[in-house]
Amino acid sequence: MIRTGQTIENPVTGEKLIFHQTSSDTNGEYVRVETILRPGATVAAAHVHPYQSERFDVLAGRVGMKVGREKVEASAGETVTVEPGTAHKFWNAGDGEARFVCEVRPALGFERLIETMFGLAADGKTSKKGMPNPLRLAVIARHHFDDVRLPLIPHVLQRAALAMGAPLGKALGYTPVYEPTGEAEAAVA
Repeated sequence: MIRTGQTIENPVTGEKLIFHQTSSDTNGEYVRVETILRPGATVAAAHVHPYQSERFDVLAGRVGMKVGREKVEASAGETVTVEPGTAHKFWNAGDGEARFVCEVRPALGFERLIETMFGLAADGKTSKKGMPNPLRLAVIARHHFDDVRLPLIPHVLQRAALAMGAPLGKALGYTPVYEPTGEAEAAVA
């Protein structure tokens, strides 16, 4: 479980997160996390939060974003808000480190999803883009369907695909929450 002050890293995507306020601090209203992007860092995939908004307050560097069909580049002091149901992705758009504070409202299962995905990456269980194998991803995505979805593909089709893939993934021993084997503990401070 994520705690206030905890730092986790994704060595594949180049993201480092510092949790300033967790869902337990805010009774589930929101999560506030500082994100540090090393040069070349990018979120694993474009995605949609069907019920959550995200506010990105840039502290340093340049953060590139695609929000819906619009490309945005934000610098220190600028804010970008992503409304629920809007496809988005982000990346470090500069040569140095980029930093932003992100507030996710409501919290829902955001922390557990991040903990799972970052733990898999730290243990070498993802692709070069930071995604787990399709059957493991199906188990995770089905569990977190209210937290995150793919853009473009209608949610009804996603739900149908997950209804087939997730049971296969579970039969192979994959669980919706990943507990690091120990190697990832070095990535969690």
